[in-house]
Amino acid sequence: MSNLSSKINHTFDFAGKQLRHLVETYPDYFPMYTQNGKWKHGGEAWTNWCEGFLGGQLWLLHEHTGDAYWREKAGHYSRLIEHRKTDRAVHDLGFLFWSTYKRWYDLTGDPAINQVVIDAGRTMGLRFKEKGQYLRSFVADESLFIDIMMNVGIIFYAARQTNDADLLRKATQHCLTTRKYLVRGDGSTSHEGIFNTETGEFLRQSTHQGWRDDSSWARGLSWALYGFGTAYSFTRDARFLQTAEACANFYIERTPAPGVPPNDWDEAQPQQSYESSAAAIAASGMWNLARLTGDPARARLYRDYALRILDTLTEPEFLAIETPGWEGILKHGCYHQRKGLGVDESVMWGEYFFLEALSKASTNEGTNKRISPAEASHSFIR
Repeated sequence: MSNLSSKINHTFDFAGKQLRHLVETYPDYFPMYTQNGKWKHGGEAWTNWCEGFLGGQLWLLHEHTGDAYWREKAGHYSRLIEHRKTDRAVHDLGFLFWSTYKRWYDLTGDPAINQVVIDAGRTMGLRFKEKGQYLRSFVADESLFIDIMMNVGIIFYAARQTNDADLLRKATQHCLTTRKYLVRGDGSTSHEGIFNTETGEFLRQSTHQGWRDDSSWARGLSWALYGFGTAYSFTRDARFLQTAEACANFYIERTPAPGVPPNDWDEAQPQQSYESSAAAIAASGMWNLARLTGDPARARLYRDYALRILDTLTEPEFLAIETPGWEGILKHGCYHQRKGLGVDESVMWGEYFFLEALSKASTNEGTNKRISPAEASHSFIR
């Protein structure tokens, strides 16, 4: 890994080339996944959750390069989604606004930009079901998704910014419910939990994206690994750190040495060998854990494993730099294997969390220095 620093810079250069092509060839277009390496197509979306990842990548490029071109484009693509701050149809407002407006606010300190983040967090809080104590998924009132752990941070943030104790309660209770019903004893996770909406009783685990209801969908576990670390950074509740580390340990124990899992660890004969977006999310989440844990040995474990993943993903097997005509950055991602959507392709969340993890590694944010509560509330995802 001695040459990882040069690989990171090389990857950012390549990402700039690919993203410039995207925004100039398909202006104001928000892709989700490629088909045969091309972003523009008419494939099914399933749900409307990815529009923040393009702007987020543009902000990351601006932070990395200081180039005004990327700042202008990042602001433009962020403004295009501002109206989504009141969108109650999805459970993904953290994905939309933390990757865009929160980065923008961190850069400028503009209270009007911060208000957009707060508004989005309040909107997310409206999804809370008192009977069951969870934030409902976009699918139905009775449905809880593991993915929501990656979006609950924006509720914690809004609660802290506005001193809203009830909003804080909802975010905390959602995490406790998810921990109780979707995270298993070995650190693996279920994609979905189903509740009785009349009584709040938990009924069963389920999945839309995994191999079976009782199996371990890799991207879902990466969402949990990262998301519970985020919850700990806001609350300092040791239960959330323990859960994040249990998920991280499961990932490390079950994944082949290069650090990239299949779509589901339990699938007997995987359709594809790799799900690179799960690896990118895990790398960024483990980088956070290296800063959050109080144990220097575990900090080294998570940091070194994150670097192992990045070293793998910056090789031509995954980086599309030697694949002529490919419009994405990171190959071998998967959106929805069951529906046949974006399988063995580039996916926008994979691109974003790949660049986010590379940004953390390039600025050496994953040192053994434990992150403080004040730092955590400001920059848990940075």
